[in-house]
Amino acid sequence: MPLNICEIFLSLQGESTFAGLPCVFIRLSGCNLNCQWCDTPYANQESQSIVTDQILKKIDSYNCNLVEITGGEPLLQKETPALISKLVDKSYHVLLETNGSISIKDVHPDCIKIIDIKCPSSNESESFLSENLTLLSQKDEIKFVIGSQKDYEYAKSIIEIDLQKISREKIHLSPVFGQISPKDIAAWMIKDNLHARLSLQQHKLIWNPDKRGV
Repeated sequence: MPLNICEIFLSLQGESTFAGLPCVFIRLSGCNLNCQWCDTPYANQESQSIVTDQILKKIDSYNCNLVEITGGEPLLQKETPALISKLVDKSYHVLLETNGSISIKDVHPDCIKIIDIKCPSSNESESFLSENLTLLSQKDEIKFVIGSQKDYEYAKSIIEIDLQKISREKIHLSPVFGQISPKDIAAWMIKDNLHARLSLQQHKLIWNPDKRGV
C-alpha cells in the first residue's frame, strides 16, 4: 500500500533523547491540526504517493539504523503502523513523532512514541487524546513546545499531575524558536525543580532555522 510522503532525508536528530545522532527522517504529508507556530506547513502542501517497498529501499540506501516517522501527523494515514512494523521487523530503531490527537494503540510496541502535547499558544491545546497517556511505555517520550509562560505553567501542571511515572529525561520542554528565550524557560524550571528537561532544536542551531532536509 502507498503512503503520501512529503520528503525522506538523512540528517542529525535534532530533538528527543536521540538528539545529535544520524537519523533517516520520513516526513508524511497531511495534518489534522493548525498550530500557530507550525514549522513544517509545507507538509500539508507537498505529497507524493510511494509504495512501502520503495520507501524501505530508499531507507536502506542510507545505511543508518535510526529512523523517525514524522509529519504533518503521520497517524492520519492508516498504513503508517504497518510501515513502522516493517521497519521494526528489519531491525531498525524506529521513532514516531505524533501530535497526540490520534490513538497510538496500533503502533508497534518496539517503536518509541514521541508525543507532542500542545500548549495554549499553539491554539490546539484541546486536541490531545488523554487515553494516549495510558498507552505509553517506559521508553516513550513527551514533548511540550513552549511559547510563553502560560505554556510553561500549562505543561508544568500536566507534568506534575499526569506524568510523574515518566522518567524526567523523557519529558522535553522545547522553546518556540525565535519566540521565547530558552533562558527564561531554564529559570522557571530551576525555580520549580521541574520533573523534565530543557530541549533545544539542535538542527535550528546548526543550520539556518528555515533550511529543509536537516
